[in-house]
Amino acid sequence: MDGASSVVLQALTQATSQDTAVLKPAEEQLRQWETQPGFYSVLLNILNNHMLDVNVRWLAVLYFKNGIDRYWRRVAPHALSEEEKTSLRAGLITNFNEPVNQIATQIAVLIAKVARLDCPRQWPELIPILLESVKGQDGLRQHRALLTFHHVTKTLASKRLAQDRRLFQDLASGIYSFACSLWSHHTDCFLQQIYAREEAAALGSLERTLLSLKGSNILNLISLSSSLPFQGFLNAVFERLKQFLECCEYLSLFLSWISDLRLYFLEYHPCAFIPLIQRSLEFAVSYLFTPAGEGVTFERFIVQCMNLIKIIVKNDAYKPSKNIDDSKPESLEAHKIKTAFFTHPTLTEIGRRLVSHYFLLTKEELAMWEEDPESFAVEETGGDSWKYSLRPCAEVLFLDIFHNYNQTLIPVLLDMVQNLQGLTNVEDSAQLLMKDSVYNAVGLAAYELFDNVDFDQWFKNQLLGELQVSHHRYKLIRRRVIWLIGQWISVKFKSDLRPLLYEVILSLMQDPDLVVRIETATTLKLNILLFRTEQFLPYLESIFGLLFQLLQQVTECDTKMQVLHVISCVIERVNIQIRPYVGCLVQYLPLLWKQSEEHNMLRCAILTTLIHLVQGLGSECKNLYSFLLPVIQLSTDVTLPPHVYLLEDGLELWLVTLENSPAITPELLRIFQNMSALLDLSSENLRTCFQIVNAYLYLSATDFLQNYAESLCRSFCNLLKDVTNEGQVQVLKVVEIALKVSPVLGAHIFQPLLPAVFRGIVDGERYPVVMSTYLGIMGRILLQNSSFFSSLLTQMASECSQKMDQLLGSVIEMWVDRMDNITQPERRKLSSLALLSLLPSDNSVIQDKFCGIINISVEALHDVMTEDTETATFKDCMLMSHFEEPKLSEDEEPPTEQDKRKKLLALEDPVHSVSLQQFVYEKLKAQQAMMGDQSFGVLMETVDTELVRQLQEFLKGL
Repeated sequence: MDGASSVVLQALTQATSQDTAVLKPAEEQLRQWETQPGFYSVLLNILNNHMLDVNVRWLAVLYFKNGIDRYWRRVAPHALSEEEKTSLRAGLITNFNEPVNQIATQIAVLIAKVARLDCPRQWPELIPILLESVKGQDGLRQHRALLTFHHVTKTLASKRLAQDRRLFQDLASGIYSFACSLWSHHTDCFLQQIYAREEAAALGSLERTLLSLKGSNILNLISLSSSLPFQGFLNAVFERLKQFLECCEYLSLFLSWISDLRLYFLEYHPCAFIPLIQRSLEFAVSYLFTPAGEGVTFERFIVQCMNLIKIIVKNDAYKPSKNIDDSKPESLEAHKIKTAFFTHPTLTEIGRRLVSHYFLLTKEELAMWEEDPESFAVEETGGDSWKYSLRPCAEVLFLDIFHNYNQTLIPVLLDMVQNLQGLTNVEDSAQLLMKDSVYNAVGLAAYELFDNVDFDQWFKNQLLGELQVSHHRYKLIRRRVIWLIGQWISVKFKSDLRPLLYEVILSLMQDPDLVVRIETATTLKLNILLFRTEQFLPYLESIFGLLFQLLQQVTECDTKMQVLHVISCVIERVNIQIRPYVGCLVQYLPLLWKQSEEHNMLRCAILTTLIHLVQGLGSECKNLYSFLLPVIQLSTDVTLPPHVYLLEDGLELWLVTLENSPAITPELLRIFQNMSALLDLSSENLRTCFQIVNAYLYLSATDFLQNYAESLCRSFCNLLKDVTNEGQVQVLKVVEIALKVSPVLGAHIFQPLLPAVFRGIVDGERYPVVMSTYLGIMGRILLQNSSFFSSLLTQMASECSQKMDQLLGSVIEMWVDRMDNITQPERRKLSSLALLSLLPSDNSVIQDKFCGIINISVEALHDVMTEDTETATFKDCMLMSHFEEPKLSEDEEPPTEQDKRKKLLALEDPVHSVSLQQFVYEKLKAQQAMMGDQSFGVLMETVDTELVRQLQEFLKGL
């Protein structure tokens, strides 16, 4: 063992090296030892040796932990022997004196992993030893045992099999009282030490108190054993909270843990909490909305109290059903308690105090506005620290209470609004702050106030006047009013008032205060989604110019992203009408891209802006190639780290650039070098990759395929080996488009894929969409490249050891049989044209299948022929004779260059250039001429008489 320990110790030491030449061989050696008997016993000796390097011991415990996952189960390959596992279990529970916190935590997790598999059957001594260690006087040993006890109970409680849960319930019943008394003991010690001002000792007791409560120990014991007297424990929690609030002004973390305990029951065991609803509400409301809580400054505790009220108010388990007879007794009881508590005076006080106290901007926030307005704006629009601060939590609570008790609270809020009518004295900062809070409440409750506020009149008679006060101190109200308008735009705002709103936005975008300008830009974004373009166009140039100025002025990444998003929305909405005004933006974006090299999320916003910019510029986007194409190249190169953030938007930009490009260029072709690696990834972006390939085919199939055919075909072959049916269809659609764009070149390039398509048809592919695509591909080849079809038929006959005629008959038979798999009218017509192209023929196999070919043709005629009621004749509705620029409505986007290319291609496509009616007629006449009238008549007798009648009806007049 000593010799093995030294060898393993050396390998672990080398595995901690920063030199990869040393690190890699050591990792490989350790990997090979993972399955060797005795390896984990050596690791246990190493991690228990406190004299060794911490990094080596850390690595030892990680390898040990991973080994449990892989080799501890009896059925695992290379499983550990029962003898070694017994020895390891015994060794693990002797190490409750680990001096390093991080390693102690990993050992606790490791023990919990073994306990999940072996406790209590193979390891009955674990819990008794833990409990004995927890009772000891040694502080370190007690702490480590508590830590392990926490992880073990948490892990055991997570087991879901009924037998395991019963075992844990038995365990919980046995240790619940001890766990509660343990928590109570450490809490008492902590409080005594705080009163005695023994702060160092108090901190140790606090940590043990948290461990005894933390996470899952008591919670899981209670939740899995319904008979346990948990209400007594939770009542004790309330008493402790009061003690802490009286004497421990810096212990908000502890208070949060205790609040978490109550929230746990409300979310996961709401019915068990019903007897405590009344006391919980009294406790929380007392500290939040009465003088009793005025001295409480623990923000996290206040937030937890707000969350407590919110969960009780919102909890569906505490609400009766719409049909009261369908309600559960527990729900009715909870609803009765809530109704009795939330009286009119209580709700009035809660509503008023939320708005007048918790909604107020703090001195710190006002100072930030003055000193760093941009950071203030970022926080106010959802910065990370703002999300978890007091005011957002108060706003959420206000919304929930307002929604559930709006009949009581609507008059309260309207009264607060009425008291603030008219302009506020700029010298009265308290009133300015109060108006900001009340307007905030009106914005948040916009949907609830729909029937009670005539917002259009308020906008014209009151809010417009507020926006025209230019005093520096009134910026508070200007910013809040424009935000308020943004909240009401989608709720209640007449369309004919929008030009007046644009005048306001134009003015506020020039406000001296940066926060007001940023808020105005956000309101513009909310309005953009609803405006009528013709109303906005007179203001487009001015507002777009001011947005661009704002983009240049702000320095924070978050703000630039926000402004870029507004600019993107404007460009997307007005589309081609943006073209005269984007010159400055086009010149600035390359500089911004360069400056944002370390900020990938800002680069994502730039990519989004470029996507809409390219769509707005259309074919003029070619003037941006010098910037666009390197951006696409970087964003879609999977060998570069930024692709993790930029790939999705980069692919979208690549696609829209191709769709709007007027012609292929060498630079556009060159960036396709990135595609091979993207296709190999088989990621969620695969569909966009296929669309990009299709766009290249439409743009210039010849140039594209001559450069990338080999690599593309290789990637497709690899994809088809391991792809879903949907993925297979996406690959085959690319092949189909290549054949449509260039029948000869496409068949030549994708020849390696076509035998599988042929076999799929003959074998009768079961997945209808795949079969439909197979038939579409084969229809293109048969109709537009018959010589290639013949060579493919010869090849397949040789591979299948069949005669060509026999194999052709199988293809036709399956084609006719599976015609119903084809749902698109274009493909159905194509199939008919393709099979008819076999005529005229004296081949007996084709003549044997003549009835099926006619059947398909008649079905296709029904699909594509429309009757002219005046002339009583039929015409093919798929025929296209010339290209016309479509007439667009206001909400329709103009066609892209790719749309135009598709239309021009359709003019040459047999599906759109050949009349099916005429083609059927000509093929039947040719077959008749070849066979003679008598033989042709015999052939026609093989067709059902009703089909013949329908065919004659379609061909009438020819």
